[in-house]
Amino acid sequence: MNPLVSIIMGSTSDLKVMEAAAKYLEEMQIPFEVNALSAHRTPEKVAEFAKGAAGRGIKVIIAGAGGAAHLPGVIAASTNLPVIGVPIRSSNSIEGLDSILSILQMPSGIPVATMALDGAKNAAIFAVQILSLSDAAIREKSERFKSELADKIAKANNELKGLDYKYKVNG
Repeated sequence: MNPLVSIIMGSTSDLKVMEAAAKYLEEMQIPFEVNALSAHRTPEKVAEFAKGAAGRGIKVIIAGAGGAAHLPGVIAASTNLPVIGVPIRSSNSIEGLDSILSILQMPSGIPVATMALDGAKNAAIFAVQILSLSDAAIREKSERFKSELADKIAKANNELKGLDYKYKVNG
C-alpha cells in the first residue's frame, strides 16, 4: 500500500495538532505517511521531498508549521501537488497569528490552501475531497462523512425540542 497523502510537520512538537489529520485519514482508510521536515533546519531535505512526492504516488500534501511557518510554502515552491497548510500555535508563535499569515500570504504562483489555526482535521477532510475528484470509492466515503455531519445537527435539533422553558416558542 502506497501513501496518497503526506502529512509533514516542522517538528514532532507539532504532532499533537497534526495527529488529528492522521486520525481522520485512518478513519477514512486513506493511506498516508507522516514525517517531520524543517524548512529552516533541513531545507535540502524539504526540497528533495517535495520534488519526489508525486513520483512516489503522493496526491496531496498537508504541511503544518508554527512560528514563521515557512514549511508549506517551501514545499509548494518545489511541487505541483496541492499543498494544504496548517498554521500551528507553537511555543515560538505570536498566538499563532504569525503562522497564519506566513502560510496565507503566499506570492502569486505558489498557492497553499490555508486552514484555520490548528485545523489539521479540516486539512485532512479537504485532502480527501481533493482525492474524491478522481476516485469514486473515496468520494462515497467523503459524502457519507458529510451526511453524518448533517445527521448530527438533525439529532441535536430534536434534542433541543425537548428543552422546557416557559418562553421557548419553537418545538
